[in-house]
Amino acid sequence: MTDVTLVSEQPFGEGGLVSRLYQLPNGLKVLLLRDPSAPVFAYQTWFSVGSRHERQGKTGIAHLFEHLMFNETQNLPHGEFDRRFELAGGGTNAATWVDWTYYQDDLPASELALAVSLESERMQNLLVRERQVETERGVVISERQMRVDDDVDGFMSEELFRLAFTTHPYHWPTIGWMQDIRNLNLDDCVSFYRTYYAPNNATVVVAGDIDEAQTLELIGKHYGGIAAQTIPAPASIVEPPQTEQRVVRFRKPVLTDKILMGYKSPAQHDPDHIRLELLGEILIGSASSPIYRDLVIEKEIFSSLGGSVTPFRDPGLWEIAASLHRGHSADEGLALFDQHIAHFVAHGPTLEQLERARARTLTSFYLSLKTAHGKASSLGESQTTLGDYRELWRVPQILRSITVEELHAVAQRYLRPEQRTVVIAEPSGEPIDEDEADGDEESEA
Repeated sequence: MTDVTLVSEQPFGEGGLVSRLYQLPNGLKVLLLRDPSAPVFAYQTWFSVGSRHERQGKTGIAHLFEHLMFNETQNLPHGEFDRRFELAGGGTNAATWVDWTYYQDDLPASELALAVSLESERMQNLLVRERQVETERGVVISERQMRVDDDVDGFMSEELFRLAFTTHPYHWPTIGWMQDIRNLNLDDCVSFYRTYYAPNNATVVVAGDIDEAQTLELIGKHYGGIAAQTIPAPASIVEPPQTEQRVVRFRKPVLTDKILMGYKSPAQHDPDHIRLELLGEILIGSASSPIYRDLVIEKEIFSSLGGSVTPFRDPGLWEIAASLHRGHSADEGLALFDQHIAHFVAHGPTLEQLERARARTLTSFYLSLKTAHGKASSLGESQTTLGDYRELWRVPQILRSITVEELHAVAQRYLRPEQRTVVIAEPSGEPIDEDEADGDEESEA
């Protein structure tokens, strides 16, 4: 068996579970959490590569590679990877984002050897050839056309980040610019695979009904011979401070006005990140939140309103999306929204508002850890984005300690108009897709 080193361990909550991080000599990190509560397990491979690791002219390659990874390998013909998982009663998927790409498998407890064998195979033996690249390029082009070019919400999201970030790689979309997708070549893809899909750039997370010793033995056997690679350090780019509000308007095939705005927000490792999330929960997170209650329920200005703080390694955005009811404009909605924000910046939250939002947020946090899949995802993202899976448990600690005064200070720091970017879509008069029309009238809390 390949030598495996125990790096660290930590109790996983208060239920007696323990998460342990190991490392192989080639740099592969292995994060295990034994949870025998159900005869299943989640097997996830997190690579520290996303769209932020790309460069101008080569955007979209991280996402393209997510598609390529489901193709044939030296020992598996096309389609065999998915077929074997399906025959075993499992499921597999993947996702690419700004800071990471991960691959997920959910299987019965008896199928651990299958997961280790198949995932190690595509980490080291993927066939990257012209035919595969051209096939998946076509798939990604169609995906971009459907989710961005022909979708108002996707278009607005892309424009928000393009406008909000002038220097940082968060400026470009994870799916990539269309011209770049078309121009990526075989050498780009081969180089990307050999560089970033290396054991020393990955963390394998296994959570569920597993035997730790057996899991380590299997992983050491199948991954131990994969060579480490030299991983380029991501560019250390600091986005310049935003000193004035940025607003852009588009005429789109929508039934009513739509708004997408973003206030500059702290990085995920910053305690202010959790505080701003809680602030958002207070303001718009439920039917009892003051802005939601006033503008969606009572005045019926907005038909929908929701938001979230981007969990990025570097500073991102507090994103807020709203759709207007017929007869109301984006300018009207923004003016009323801003009145609430100004009042909150001036006076801060009440203790009752804080306690209600804290309870909802803690409930959501613990519910996300209910399944083996949720446990593995939370551990993997913390390890990959924050550099330490143990950071996961700072979330409830910080939430429980937040005071009214801290939230007031966070509101004054971040809810500033000069730090906001706004994208507005107004009806163009074009024919409207039925799904789009339905979406304009939905409400969400």
